[in-house]
Amino acid sequence: MTVALPVLAATLAYVTWRTRAWRPVLAAVVTMSLVPALVAPLQSLVDRPGPPPMAPATGFYPSGHAATAAVAYGLCVLLLRSRRLAYGCVLVNTAVGLGLVRQGYHWPADVVGSWCLSVLLLCAAASAVSRSSRRSSSGTPSC
Repeated sequence: MTVALPVLAATLAYVTWRTRAWRPVLAAVVTMSLVPALVAPLQSLVDRPGPPPMAPATGFYPSGHAATAAVAYGLCVLLLRSRRLAYGCVLVNTAVGLGLVRQGYHWPADVVGSWCLSVLLLCAAASAVSRSSRRSSSGTPSC
């Protein structure tokens, strides 16, 4: 989170400055705010114990760290519309997930569950961003 959120903030600032469009940025902010709003209740509901080093503690599914990274970097790719960044996003998120599992913070299913949730959130954000870009390119006022 200490890397993903500042990267997203810098991307949001750049996109706002470059395009002067606020709808894609608003969609990204709402999408990112949905991560903790969805992950925390799911963790409480599932109440699953973590891997052996974390075993007495519960609430590990889905991984909030993996979801935050996947959504933040995915939104950066979505807003910047770069295929090269998409490949980098997949690599970084794979490394984050493997690192969380290797260090014993999460089970593999915790990470995969987060990625599934992230795909749903990113699809919704992509839909909102594409709708706003169609409005502004069709001659309809974007405000």
